[in-house]
Amino acid sequence: MTQLHVFLVLVLVTTLSSSFLSAYHWLSKPLLGDDGRIYVCSHNNFFAFESNGTIAWTMHLDYKCNLGTAPVHGGPGKIYLVVDNRILVIKYGNIGTSEPTAEVFFGPEPGQQAEAEIIGLSVSASGSTVFINIKNRGLFAYLSHGLLLWSVGPVLYQFGYRQGCRKNLTDCYFASVPVLDQCEASIYISNTEGELYCLPVRGHHFRWIQDFSSIDKNFTITPGNNGHIYVTVPAKDLVLALDVFSGNVLWQRSIGPLSKVDSAPVVDFNGWISIGSLDGFLYSFSPSGVLKKFSRMNAENSMVQVGPFLDCSGFAVYTSQIEMEGKVSHNIGEYTVVSATRPKAALFTMLVPATGSIYWSEGYSGQLSPLLSESDLSQFVMNEEILLAFLAASKIGTQLQCRTIGQKLASSCSQARAKLVSIYTGNERAIVLFLLFESALLLVLIGLVRFCCTFWAKKKLKDQGIGSFLDKRSSLQLKKKALDRTISELEQKAAEETVNNKVFEKLGDIVRERECIERKLSTTYSLGRDRSNSQHKSMLPVHMGKTQSYSFQDPKQKNVAMFHTLTDTSSSESSIEGKTSMLEGMDSLAMAKAKTPMVEEGTSTSSSDEFH
Repeated sequence: MTQLHVFLVLVLVTTLSSSFLSAYHWLSKPLLGDDGRIYVCSHNNFFAFESNGTIAWTMHLDYKCNLGTAPVHGGPGKIYLVVDNRILVIKYGNIGTSEPTAEVFFGPEPGQQAEAEIIGLSVSASGSTVFINIKNRGLFAYLSHGLLLWSVGPVLYQFGYRQGCRKNLTDCYFASVPVLDQCEASIYISNTEGELYCLPVRGHHFRWIQDFSSIDKNFTITPGNNGHIYVTVPAKDLVLALDVFSGNVLWQRSIGPLSKVDSAPVVDFNGWISIGSLDGFLYSFSPSGVLKKFSRMNAENSMVQVGPFLDCSGFAVYTSQIEMEGKVSHNIGEYTVVSATRPKAALFTMLVPATGSIYWSEGYSGQLSPLLSESDLSQFVMNEEILLAFLAASKIGTQLQCRTIGQKLASSCSQARAKLVSIYTGNERAIVLFLLFESALLLVLIGLVRFCCTFWAKKKLKDQGIGSFLDKRSSLQLKKKALDRTISELEQKAAEETVNNKVFEKLGDIVRERECIERKLSTTYSLGRDRSNSQHKSMLPVHMGKTQSYSFQDPKQKNVAMFHTLTDTSSSESSIEGKTSMLEGMDSLAMAKAKTPMVEEGTSTSSSDEFH
């Protein structure tokens, strides 16, 4: 059986100065704001400190602060604070032009009894939604102006199946602060039975539930914003990395003994998770679980009791290591107890866990940092966590470029995107040629399928074979080409010299024969791509008594032009009369075009009276 650990956690006064022991003004857990200020609460007062330790502004509250809960950033010029089982929203805006104001966001008004116990809250990155965990009631989502969006309890019934609180339905409730994954728009929260829930920010259903009760019912949740969420189990000295999409455990690692007072790790924007241990080391894990340990002092007599703070770049962390006059670790039954005498010195370090680079390190022995010793902080008792927050805000040792919250999240979230994996290995040219061969083969198959479908659709193929069909089609195409050449020759001859009527009659017969062949090729013997329209001008003879008319047809323009010639038995007078009649007929044709529709291809007039 795995041993459990119980630690005698010392409240270390990191000022290491007796002058501070007489002060009784304790500060709450700090909030390091985006503006570089530190926001804390003490008794009935809310403070905004500059990074050098001076008070920027203060505000008196009608309620008593909860020292164990840090203020929560709620967007530009807005902070949420838990006091006396109420939630206040503090709006400070531009202090130079207006005084900060505080109003009750959730809970009863002043003078009324607060019945609901608030376990914790979180706010979306944009500040538009506030998520509140109320003991024995559930998780509630409110818009920033106070409208309730949704609420959900630890148990859901769906299709007759119970989700959540599977081992104890009576006394089960959400027991942790709701934690947001800003990249995946997910909320993580645990219940009293050791189950971890994943919900969408829109609520109303659970994405997944992971049961850790076999390990321990008490654990902390840290979002990675990189496709991972981390679960820290202080009693078992374990850190587990979970996949945010499925809740499956990706890896778990053992670390040194942890402080139950503050064992929450921090995740930098390289994806490394770092946590301090009472064995004197800072443990840092890569997203894949690779471990690095850091210690600047003799680890045998030192300890790291609080979690590190991120610097303004998001890549480096500030951490503290306290050297004790003596430290003893021993086992009592199933428990391991770590005890230590009073602190001797403190060492503060700024480092990048991913590379192991140390940018700044400074030790203090018996006195507070000169930057803060004569500031307004001298009125308060400070621990390591408060001092680390001020060091991070003052950017001591910072050589990395500071970035905005949006830039940090974009860098971190990009690690969660699926990377493209090449399924081919080897010579790239061979791969390209193979793909081209596949494409060509596919085109050939498509052509064959279309060819076969065309033949199978032919009714004529039921009575004849494919070979006979193709032979007949080929014969018609050759005959059509021969007729086209003959027509071209006759038309050229008619244009260059005078020809008799027999030639024109022969030309008409050939044109009609070609049209018959075209109809067969476009219907019975078609492969789906033949066109019946001729690309040549044809000349058809029309008999009109003693004269004959010849029609030149253009299949593209659909125009018809008519002219007349006399028979061989006509006299010269008749010839002159015929020419005059021809001109009059052409005039009549022009008038007819203006009044009647155009004559279509293949048609001819039946009477010569229309042209005389």
